[in-house]
Amino acid sequence: MTISSETVKILREKTGAGIMDCKSALKESKGDMEGAVKILRQKGIETASKRASKAANQGIIASYVHMDSRIGVLVEINCETDFVARCDDFKNFGKDVAMQVAASNPCYVTREGVSKDDVEKELEVYKAQSMDKPAHVAEKIAQGKLDKFYSGICLMEQPFIREPKITIADHLNALISKVGENVSIKRFVRYQIGEEI
Repeated sequence: MTISSETVKILREKTGAGIMDCKSALKESKGDMEGAVKILRQKGIETASKRASKAANQGIIASYVHMDSRIGVLVEINCETDFVARCDDFKNFGKDVAMQVAASNPCYVTREGVSKDDVEKELEVYKAQSMDKPAHVAEKIAQGKLDKFYSGICLMEQPFIREPKITIADHLNALISKVGENVSIKRFVRYQIGEEI
């Protein structure tokens, strides 16, 4: 199957992946643009898992202050080299994450940061809400609600505000695939005027 350079260019602009990766993904998906995007995302996940063991002790502190200056965010994003920390893609990712934190107000970076006590309390509530159902059904309902709970409070699981079809984790994996280094969101802090400290 012949893939036009225009199609490769469109996929490249959409995903930020390399030309050869785009061409390969389009061939694998038989020219289907959405299929190619999924393939590239999967490759990003594969790249991320391969790079996860590498030390990420370089990076930036990204910031965002909302237009009315009532909300401000600082986010620490780490990578392996100073070279990547200075590239535009990395800096833009930092701005995206800071803006996400300002808009969505997550409490944790990942679900692993949520205390077991909080998770147990949520599960108890969800199970109590579906007590009239069979136990195996109630368990599935509770797990589904727990996943929704995580997507509200965990930054990595939130839909990306600029492209809600993907999560912040997907956005991170795309960056890892593009820069070829381990990248991680270490921590964030969000300030809002009038909020209790």
